[in-house]
Amino acid sequence: MKYLLPVCLFFSSTLLAQNIGDRKFVQEVATVYSIEQGLPAGPVDKIYWKDNTLTAQAKGTSYTFQDESWVPATGKSPVRNIEKAPVPKGTRVLAQARYKNSWAVGTDQGLYLYEGKKPVKLYPADSRYSWSLRNVAALTVDSQGRLWFGADEGVGYLDGKQWRLFTGKEGLPYTKFTCAAAGPNGTVWFGTERGAIVAQNDFFRYRASRRWLPNDHVLDIAVQPNGTAWIATRGGISRIEPREMTLEAKADYFTNQVETRHNRMGFIAQNELTKQFQIESSQVAISDNDGMYTAMYGAAQAFRYAATGSAKARELAIRSFRACKWLVDITHEPGFPARVIIPADWHEPVNEQYGREYNKKRQATDPQWKDIYPRFPKSKDGKYLYKIDTSSDELAGHYFFYGIYYDLVAKTEQEKQEVRQVVGDITDHLIRHGYKLTDHDGKVTRWGDFSPEYFSSVYGYDQRGLNSMMMLSFLNVARHVTGDVKYDAEAKKLRDTYQYHIFALHPKEYFPAENVVPWDNNLCLMSLYGLLKYETDPALLLMYRQSLENAWLHISKQKNAFWDTIYESLADEFTRLVDQKAFARTDLFPENHLYAPSVVKTHYRAANHPAYILENLQKIPLDLIGYTMHNTHRLDVVLDGTPGQSEDMGWRTDGLALPVDERAHVRQDRDGFALNASEGDGYSEHEGTFFLLPYYMALYHKLLDR
Repeated sequence: MKYLLPVCLFFSSTLLAQNIGDRKFVQEVATVYSIEQGLPAGPVDKIYWKDNTLTAQAKGTSYTFQDESWVPATGKSPVRNIEKAPVPKGTRVLAQARYKNSWAVGTDQGLYLYEGKKPVKLYPADSRYSWSLRNVAALTVDSQGRLWFGADEGVGYLDGKQWRLFTGKEGLPYTKFTCAAAGPNGTVWFGTERGAIVAQNDFFRYRASRRWLPNDHVLDIAVQPNGTAWIATRGGISRIEPREMTLEAKADYFTNQVETRHNRMGFIAQNELTKQFQIESSQVAISDNDGMYTAMYGAAQAFRYAATGSAKARELAIRSFRACKWLVDITHEPGFPARVIIPADWHEPVNEQYGREYNKKRQATDPQWKDIYPRFPKSKDGKYLYKIDTSSDELAGHYFFYGIYYDLVAKTEQEKQEVRQVVGDITDHLIRHGYKLTDHDGKVTRWGDFSPEYFSSVYGYDQRGLNSMMMLSFLNVARHVTGDVKYDAEAKKLRDTYQYHIFALHPKEYFPAENVVPWDNNLCLMSLYGLLKYETDPALLLMYRQSLENAWLHISKQKNAFWDTIYESLADEFTRLVDQKAFARTDLFPENHLYAPSVVKTHYRAANHPAYILENLQKIPLDLIGYTMHNTHRLDVVLDGTPGQSEDMGWRTDGLALPVDERAHVRQDRDGFALNASEGDGYSEHEGTFFLLPYYMALYHKLLDR
């Protein structure tokens, strides 16, 4: 069974010479039709394509598809003539198909092939399985003449005289079939009671949830010659069409999506939908980490500018930098970044929503939750409110972006000085307060403590590895941007006195399960980027390369394009340094001369699969509404058996996360192994940075042509 489908469909060998961003691939796009488009409420029983007309049947009425609406048929509409197959004695017919001038009949008792008037029961078998079938509810013949069936046991096809059979072990997501339809190029669509399945080149794609269907119970499927599938369900119709697209066109789409629906005063965040699933009802919203998400968008545009020279990208990167800097400039003390800035007349009563009662409720589950009020102080000019109790998430975003912006976008001395100022202000604030983000009440924020005392406490021991590494990264970025060696001195003190570099070898939590949260993966990888990129000491680089590998291995099976891109870009730079003999010195780690050559040998090359980055980018849906998606019922998943792990975590039987378009994954800081998840249940749309940052970063680092 092939688990890695080549998702990029090339249309000419000459495309090999094209820029990767201009090569065409197939992007599946779903459109849902229900009452608003003219269909009656409830099930649509049949759908078929005949005489270039699409017809659906619901509640005894025929509807034809015209101008994106369904119209009750007037006069004579195309009729689908269905021959009735003979019924094998003692069975109940569930499906039928014409096969080689005869009948294949699926029944509750098995699969039959008629030889003349005589039904012969078939017992499909290949090198792995031998089946006596039950409930053969799906039958069709594909464009290559192969007979396909769907039954309780699984899926199979007869190619000549050879059977090929599939279960969950081979990637089949589900059974409980209801119908089947053949498409072009050997493609077959199956309907089930919980979604639709596409079989192509012995690989299965699963289309379920409101992202793809109005209702998961599929009743009928029709496929047009161009591959567009029309799926009738118990709650309406879905059109899933294959569109030729390029990565550059996809990037343009998402940049427009961000600028049109996710830009609030220069800050980038998810939006809210006042009507479930309806993009037209979107309104700007605030997140808990506007600074981080704006920084990530700014970094995407900075990489875009460096890779393409786009003047518009530079403009957007500068705007994002100014927004992030504003978060720092507006607060009570130089260097303290706010989470959010909103107008003073914002439509939500935020200080009432996040008042004393809110804090008490949070402390019931989190004893360290900070009881601070107001959580949204007013700016000095009285025009704005800004959110405090800032976390390490914000700092990770700021420092990640500032180094990239300084290197790739800032050109003039004034532009560079602006970066030096804000980086210096934040870093000096942390140093001045003992490596703590300190609020307007003079106390550390809930998630902003990077101090040695915190790491030695019962409350902060589990943050020691991540926060030690992050603090060293912040100091590396500060020294690189400002040129001030005092930040090197601070880093040396943290290493020599408090062993921060040793703690950084364990840069995130791996166990117990309750301590392993996906946003820490984001903070970790983003901070490792600045840590390794700006480190000059070869001994520390060896240690940090080991830290990078430890962090990445834990999430290497999630097929996250952003995390894989950070990892591979840093690992490639390490390879370059090894080739330049940067670690050939004999005075590195004199207490053990074997350590340096061991790290060089073990981690010389990146261990990821570069093709996964491209696959993930192509599979990211154009629709980034946060749908609720369930996958624990699937036959092709294995539940995570880690002690203490929640019951809805797992991966495909090949050990890799489900494809990104089959899981509720529309933000970078989410877990690809979450089988049941939601991101707003259809009441929010998420920003296209989800695609833009890994794409432009990978393009800049030349990782997509491998």
